[in-house]
Amino acid sequence: MIPFSILDLSPITEGSNAAQSFRHTLDLAQHGERWGYQRFWLAEHHGMPGIASAATAVLIGHVAAGTTKIRVGAGGIMLPNHSPLVIAEQFGTLESLFPGRIDLGLGRAPGSDQVTARALRRNLSSDADEFPQDVMELMDYFSSEQKRAVRAVPGAGLHVPIWILGSSLFGAQLAAALGLPYAFASHFAPAQMMQAIALYRAKFQPSAQCEKPYVMLGFNVFAADTDDEAKFRATSMQQAFVNLRSGHPARLPPPMADYLSRIGPQERALLDQVLPCSAIGSPETVARELKAFIQRTGADELMITSQIFDHAARLRSYEITATVHSTLD
Repeated sequence: MIPFSILDLSPITEGSNAAQSFRHTLDLAQHGERWGYQRFWLAEHHGMPGIASAATAVLIGHVAAGTTKIRVGAGGIMLPNHSPLVIAEQFGTLESLFPGRIDLGLGRAPGSDQVTARALRRNLSSDADEFPQDVMELMDYFSSEQKRAVRAVPGAGLHVPIWILGSSLFGAQLAAALGLPYAFASHFAPAQMMQAIALYRAKFQPSAQCEKPYVMLGFNVFAADTDDEAKFRATSMQQAFVNLRSGHPARLPPPMADYLSRIGPQERALLDQVLPCSAIGSPETVARELKAFIQRTGADELMITSQIFDHAARLRSYEITATVHSTLD
């Protein structure tokens, strides 16, 4: 069976704070390691009241230091926000501290609005998309035969594995051209998933890092002992998406009974559009949905995300998913 991994946004729940989120993140990583998950990724977001992973490289170091073998990485670093040299130094440092365990997923989006982007000192005046050039510059800093005069120390020669993240055809084309593994954000933007997978596999050019295409897909799982409990737990994520898309991002709210019956057709249509790549239910339901998704997509790996308000319930969801994973053909 293909590997399962964990994507954690280090959610800040209502009534809590970032410090508590970080404790929960490390606890989840430690449990995930024991349950056999392949990797544990954190994502860069800025100015989001419900997401604590803004300083992504710092949090990766915290998680890697508290675990022993699970791969830890970024899913991803939003490269337009940063100098490629700085990211090479940060992840060269992480790789030096935790050799053979660090992944670097790269995204093209800023992970914020334009006001926050300006606060990050991004140059918004240029229309040219420099993401491909920035990726190649970053790859060069990790190379043993670097072309640039400036060296990343640490970083040079460490060959930190780079992934391209995407939710459209752009990332698929770039990952294929550079011969890099590709992670698609189907857990919240699935519209072009099948088209992107097909394009990536058709256009893939082998590289030193990757001899053949490798597709990882994001997938939401809300698992519980019963279907009813899982549906109840999933309402926190559903509320968060409606709040975000309505322009009112907030901390992850507690679950709400009968939430779907309380919202209008526009909000229901939004959820149907952004969250179809999800399994919500008992172990039997989750197993059926996961198996169908893997068969439909031919994914090489799944990145499981489970935005659940109660930490114990979130752990239980990942535990059930790990148990289900061991039973899949």
